[in-house]
Amino acid sequence: MSEPTITAAVSDRICAHMNKDHGDAVLLYAQFYGQVSDASHAQMESISAAAMTLKVQFLGGEKQVVVPFVPPLADAKEAHHRLVDLLKAARSDSPDA
Repeated sequence: MSEPTITAAVSDRICAHMNKDHGDAVLLYAQFYGQVSDASHAQMESISAAAMTLKVQFLGGEKQVVVPFVPPLADAKEAHHRLVDLLKAARSDSPDA
């Protein structure tokens, strides 16, 4: 069995950083990729090679949103680059951008 490309410790570190320093980006991921346009708050719960999982608060309540990575991430270094690319794409396609 092969080692996971993104360990639980790395996921925790990335999520803590994103939630503390880039909350606006996490919210945009939820609104754009998670298609929760009325999201008011989002928190990154985990990140793996396959997807990021967000806890999203919106007008009707709260739900978990999974945003897949296509193709899957190779490693944590790629996670940084992919998150930046996803943010740029969401901002450029967002009507409020």
